[in-house]
Amino acid sequence: MSIKTLESDYIYQGKIVALRVDKVELPSGKITVREVVEHPGAVGIVALTGEKEVVLIKQFRQATGKNMWEIPAGKLEVGEDPQECAVRELKEETGFTARHWEKITSFYTSPGFANEILHLYLARGLEAGEQCLDPGEFIDTHLLALPEALSKVKGGEICDAKTIIGLLWLMDIGNKGMEEG
Repeated sequence: MSIKTLESDYIYQGKIVALRVDKVELPSGKITVREVVEHPGAVGIVALTGEKEVVLIKQFRQATGKNMWEIPAGKLEVGEDPQECAVRELKEETGFTARHWEKITSFYTSPGFANEILHLYLARGLEAGEQCLDPGEFIDTHLLALPEALSKVKGGEICDAKTIIGLLWLMDIGNKGMEEG
């Protein structure tokens, strides 16, 4: 079963997203429209210290109107390799660099209306350094033991999907994945 796109019109094209309206034909033959948010993709980093602490950031997000607990993350540049983006974003947002990188998974963040795909990585063998924030970025870095981070998920303090996925993945792999690499 598939939907046939008959035409596409761009309503908005910004620095981060574009909004497209597609006129489509459904399998039933009915003609309707679909709104699609185009996004270049992003990365998220589950960064684990030698003391088995997770690196989390806290920053204000305009879309939610509040400060959010998140794993370090960022938008892919056009043509950028996702792992290279992860290395860059971890350094920029937290100051940390990592000796060991492992791809965890990739997933669509909200496929009902957006094409954004997020690539999730595990970073181990961390070394602290200086943040290199972009102008206009204000990010606090925190180190939390996994049980404390999971408690924040359970209590509703952490409500960001990529962060919840990363923390639950880390919980699921247990000591094997939490060993310093």
